[in-house]
Amino acid sequence: MSIWYVYMVQCSDHTLYTGIAKDLEKRMIEHNTNDRLGARYTKSRRPVQLVYTEEAANRSEATKRELEIKRLTKIQKELLI
Repeated sequence: MSIWYVYMVQCSDHTLYTGIAKDLEKRMIEHNTNDRLGARYTKSRRPVQLVYTEEAANRSEATKRELEIKRLTKIQKELLI
């Protein structure tokens, strides 16, 4: 069983981006340096800083939680952080 992570990063423009990953350290490197593998949203808002993580048992659970977090308002996300 592999652990998945739901995470939020704060971009240089102070917006928040939510995603999922199996290898969080690798994903942060991709967001900050890789134009091909990093998210399109964060590419123009570098550098990003990890501000929140939580574990999920599998990809399905991580995806469900990611969608829940994405539906929150910015204030609610900031309270979660």
